[in-house]
Parts: sequence; C-alpha cells; structure tokens
Amino acid sequence: MRKCLFIAVILILSGQIFAQDTIQPGRKKGKPVSSYDTAKAPRILREWTLTSDFSEEEALVVDTLFNLSHRVGIADKFSPVNATLGNYGLPFYQVNFFDRVNDPDKFLYKYYYPFMYVPENAFFLNTQVPYTELKWSFAGKRQNSEQIFMIMHTQNVNRFLNFGLIYDVIFSLGQYNFQRADDKNFTFFSSYVRDNYKLYFSSGLNNITSYENGGIPDLSQLETQTELRNIPVNLGASNAVSKLKNKSLLLVQRYTIGNKTPEQADTTETNLSKPLLSGTFSHILTIEENKRTYEDQFPRSGFYDSVYIKGTSMPVFDSLTSRFIKNTIRFDFVTDETRRFRLGGGIGIKSELFRYSQMMNLNLDDTATIRTLRWLDKNNNNAVIGSLYNNIGDKFGWSAKGDLFLNGYRAGDFSLNGAIKKSFALRKGTADWIIRGGMSNTQPSIWYERWSSSNFRWNTNLSKEFRLNAGTDLMFPANIGEIRFDYSIIDNYTDFDSTAMPSQFSGGLSVAALTIKKELRAWKFHLATDLILQQSSNKDILDLPLLTVRSAGYFEHLFKFRSTGGNLNTQIGVDVTYNTEYNSYSYMPATGRFFRQSLVKSGNYPFIDLFIDLKVRRTRIFIMLDHANAGLMGYDYTMIPSYPMNTRMLRYGLAWTFYD
Repeated sequence: MRKCLFIAVILILSGQIFAQDTIQPGRKKGKPVSSYDTAKAPRILREWTLTSDFSEEEALVVDTLFNLSHRVGIADKFSPVNATLGNYGLPFYQVNFFDRVNDPDKFLYKYYYPFMYVPENAFFLNTQVPYTELKWSFAGKRQNSEQIFMIMHTQNVNRFLNFGLIYDVIFSLGQYNFQRADDKNFTFFSSYVRDNYKLYFSSGLNNITSYENGGIPDLSQLETQTELRNIPVNLGASNAVSKLKNKSLLLVQRYTIGNKTPEQADTTETNLSKPLLSGTFSHILTIEENKRTYEDQFPRSGFYDSVYIKGTSMPVFDSLTSRFIKNTIRFDFVTDETRRFRLGGGIGIKSELFRYSQMMNLNLDDTATIRTLRWLDKNNNNAVIGSLYNNIGDKFGWSAKGDLFLNGYRAGDFSLNGAIKKSFALRKGTADWIIRGGMSNTQPSIWYERWSSSNFRWNTNLSKEFRLNAGTDLMFPANIGEIRFDYSIIDNYTDFDSTAMPSQFSGGLSVAALTIKKELRAWKFHLATDLILQQSSNKDILDLPLLTVRSAGYFEHLFKFRSTGGNLNTQIGVDVTYNTEYNSYSYMPATGRFFRQSLVKSGNYPFIDLFIDLKVRRTRIFIMLDHANAGLMGYDYTMIPSYPMNTRMLRYGLAWTFYD
C-alpha cells in the first residue's frame, strides 16, 4: 500500500507541479473539515453548523491559508495540547481545563469526543459541484504502524438539497505491546434549505476499539531495551480490550411564518415604514445509544485490587449501555434585520427519556460463566428553555440563553449563559471583543453514582455541581492573534480520586486560564504559537501545568515556475510541544476513566517534530520526523504515568481534493 501511494505522490507532483497553486485548508471549530480552492470559492457556496441548542445556523469561517498541514490529528485541532496514552486513537484528555468535555450525557465517550461524529458537532454544506476530499497519513514501521484515513464527499441535488458523508479511520498498532487503536467513524448529513422551511439531518456511527496494556511498570527499560515490544506491560497476559459503540441521529425542522425576509421584502418607502417580524416553529429530535464493554481474559493478574467474580480462571466481560431520546419544541421570533435595533428571542420545552443498563460476569464455578443484568434504570427529564438577543447596529450586541429542568433525575438543574460583543474597525480589518459569563447547576452523570462491574462497584449520592464562569475573548484581524481568558468557581467539583473511585470536593475550587494564539512573521520566517497559562486554587483536587506551549517555527517559500505559471508552496520547520511539571491524571482501563494521582509528575519535557509541508495545486503533502529528540533529552517522555509516548518515527501523508 505504501509503495502504491508513493507512486501516486510522484505522479501527482509530476502532473501538477507546474499547475496553478490554489488549494486552501478549511476549519470547523478547530476540527478540519475540507480544503477549498480560493480561485473557485463560489463552488463551496456555504458551510455552517448549528448552535449548541440546534436553534440557529452558525456560519463557519474558512481558513484560507496554507499552514502547518502536518498537524493531521483531529484531537489537536479541538485543543492544541492533549495528554494521551502514547498511541493516537486511544483515550486522552485536554490539558487546557476549559477545553474539556463536561456534558454528563457524554460521560462514556468524553475522552474520544473529538474523534466522533455526534449531533453537537454536525455540520452542513452547500456546493455547486460534487466535492470530494481524501486524506491519508502513515507513520512508523509496518509492524507498529499508524494509519489515518478520511474520505468526505458532498454534493447538491438542487440548489436547496445537499447531502454528504464522511468515513474516518484510525488504525494504529502502537510501538508498545497491547496498545492497538482501531477507530472507525462514519457520518451521513443532509440539509434542505428554503426561505420558510429548513431541514437538517445528521446520523453518526462510531466504533472505537482500544487495547488496554495497563501501562509499563518499569520505565527504566526505555533506556536499555532496543525492541520496545519486549518491554513487559501490566496487562500483557490479559488481552484486555475496551470497545465503545455509538449511534446517533439528529433531525431539525424549522418553519418560518410572518413577514417576508429582508431580502424578499419590497424596499419601497411604504414597506420600509412597517417593521418586519417573523416567527419560527422548530422541532429538534436527537437519539443516541452508547455501549461500552471491557474484556479481560486474566482478571486475577494482580493489576486490580478487587475482583468480584468467584472463579480463578474466569474471564471478565463487563458491559454498560445508555440510550436517550430528546425532543424539543420551540418558537423563536426576530424583528427586522435591516433596522439598526434588532431584537430576537425564543422559548420552548424539552423532554428527555433515558435508559441505563449494566451487565457483568457471574459464575457458578470455575468453568461456568453467566452474563447477567445487574441493574436497569429509566428516567425522564422535562425542561423549559429560552433565549434573547439584541443587536444595535453592526458593531454591538448581546445575547443570553438558558434552561431549567422541572422534574426527573435532573430536577433543579439549570444553566444561564450570556455574552456581550463589540467590534472595532482597524486598519487591517475588524477586531472583536467578547465578554462572557454564565452559571450552571448540574447533576453529575448517573455513572458517577451507580456502577457494578467485575473490578469496581460503587453506589453513591452526589450533590449537584455548581459552576460560575466568566471570561473574555479578544480576536484581532488578519490572523494577528487571539487572546482568551477564562475563570471559573466550582462547588462540588466531581471527578475520580486516587483509588479511581468517584469523588466530590465539597469546598470551593477556582480555576483561571489565559490562552494566547499568535503568529509572528519576519520576512519568510514564521513563529506560530499557542500558549496556555493555568492555575488551580487546590492542586490536591485539580492540578494543572502552569505553562503549556505548542509552537511551530518554519521557513516558507513559494516557488513560481514562470514557464507554466505553476506554484509550489513549501514550509520547512520545527514543531515543539511542552508543558511544565504537574501531577497528571492516571488511567484505569476497567472503567476507562482518568483519575487523580500524586506520586508521579509529568511534563518538563519537549516533544520536537521536524517537518516539511508542500502544497501543489489541489494536493497537500507532508513529511515529518515525529519526536525527533527521543532518547536525546532523557527518557521521561510520558504525558500519563506509566504510558510513554511513541519514540522517533517517520510520518508522511497527503490530502487531495476532487471536483468538476
């Protein structure tokens, strides 16, 4: 396969190196979606997602720069630095506290969320011609290789109806024993957009398999062992595997009544004197099913403190499932958008139906095994939701939205969030200043309260977690930079303690973070940096690295071939990731949870990558030496205790777009 792709790359270069250079990469909320030809931009008419409550469209800004295309990991687009188990595709958490997933309904897949296609990150496009994009990358030797493959296709049936699909694969064998990741994720999406009726549909299938080796008990062998697969791992004899299966569906229908939209309205003096007002009825349906299983062929290996099965040789098979259906009906109104003072808002009701179940092994003797249902729970929640916003001119506006749960498991839960936005006209474009604030009172996931498996059991009653949030964003034009500040006060902070059991800190906890994104340029030299400063008021409960940096320094040059008019854009440089020391979370395979520990510090080690990025017309190519400094600056290269990162390996790949 690699030889065929090398040949394909050569053919691409030979056939296109003298052609016009036009490809530009696109971005969606930090997640790469597609690449665009700026010379033919009208072909991709529009790209958008939906707001968090699925009530409005939210335009996606296309990044028209060729920039750092060797950063192929979707996880790193979601948040710049992530703490991983060493092999791409395995569970991870965001180093930036304010990028972490906190939704209790995402408990089972919060450590995989950026890989997956679920209703909250659905997106939609409108194109003039069929559009296809192919991405592929390969790293390492054949016996421990990592391959990433993604194909996307979208097209319009007519100017109103679009459909598309994405198939995403991560297949990584890993450099250490029993570390394989096999993730296969698929989504189908469609939209039908008319003046008075809009329909959005998205469906996702996510299948994620993670081999659990329990970490390496003796990390000193990294210095002496030349063959990494000969290093013993904690669960080497257990053949332990975690599997996550997710199915989801999103269906949104919106029907608008009232006056015509501003674009359709007659602009005569008579009509201008009459304010335009429209109302929209919406129905929002989301369905989701999540199932996590854990298998262990040798549960009495000594890795786990507790084993709740009787036999000495019985394997473990634990399974837990959550299913939910959410229905929302709402009415939204908006006044004349052509006037200086514009007001809008909405109100609705939301109904949720949940079902939870969990299974584990029970055995009668050493040879008989029974999978039995340990518990089954059903609950339903009903909530009222509302929103209000006001825009005064084009440069000032405010918005607020919230919900309140009236009954059910989440009775008394609420959230209220607001923002004020002010725009400033500068010489190089428009700068935006946003002030954010909010509060929430949330019942932790039911899995924090009830769990019954072969290695862990708990039955607790937890209080609601209260968060008071404040923050501000300052975004400068023309890629000058972004500054973001977040501050949160948390009561009843909920996580897992040093025994990997649920824990709730009843005292107050405050967290602050300053995030700076900046690119410096001097002639053809660039320095693109993401910098995060964080501080927690209680390091025993929540420890964070004081400083986290991801920075790429590179030289960029555009080769122009006058005889043909073709262009070849090149970036050559070094990419560095670093964070100061802190007590990172440890990982528990049986539950798939990260938990607190205070015995081992992680950090104070730079991960250095050397890269060459090329862009030739519709094709982007990269070659990278991943972790080039492995073994040259010590061997303490773990982001999670006992889970070392991959050592030095060659990584290469391409992205290719097709249309017309």
